[in-house]
Amino acid sequence: MTTTPTHPRLRVMTYNIKGLQVSRADAIAVVRAAAPDVLGVQEPTRGLLGWWRMWRFALAVGMRAVVSGRGARTTALLVAPGRSVTGRSAVGLPNLSGRTRRGVAIATVDGIRFVVVHLSLVRDERAAHLSDLLTHHVPTTRAVVLGDLNEPPGGPTWTTLARVLVDVDPTGDPTFPAVEPRQRIDAVLLTPDLTAGSPRVLSDPAVLRGSDHRPLVVDVWP
Repeated sequence: MTTTPTHPRLRVMTYNIKGLQVSRADAIAVVRAAAPDVLGVQEPTRGLLGWWRMWRFALAVGMRAVVSGRGARTTALLVAPGRSVTGRSAVGLPNLSGRTRRGVAIATVDGIRFVVVHLSLVRDERAAHLSDLLTHHVPTTRAVVLGDLNEPPGGPTWTTLARVLVDVDPTGDPTFPAVEPRQRIDAVLLTPDLTAGSPRVLSDPAVLRGSDHRPLVVDVWP
């Protein structure tokens, strides 16, 4: 099921918050200042009270956590009030490396499918997860993939994604680590039928204190 968008623009943000272990207050300030309509989170709070802490974080930034916990594992999806949300799901990914168990957060917001990823540090596992996502969870139209790819541009993940999606910030600034960043591993990618404008990697003082990643923000139009 899809819905007719009620707003012409969606402000999209991807942000690895490192479990809010660096500075929760600054991470909140970063998101509130950016005022996204859709926030893809990587490394959300986990554990016994992880879902509650993410609910509190969403409340603090003026959003709602529409996908968090369970199969989403290393991802979460937050949406601003007034946006239509359908088809939400938390999809666990196979644990091939014996390391961190990973998942994806998926939801359709104002008729656009958003898929939040936090790909593996292990190349073969990263490739397997990406293949599964593109085959089963990323449609060929009206879709956005956003998150931490754990790989710099030019690698096999970016090459595979470039066959079907458009990188919104191909010459963008590096995103990791937050202080003196050297690698661009956080990304927003769109199906070709969507339009993006004004991508920016945030770099204000709160960003340097809030996490070990710099977030990427971009406006998207259907």
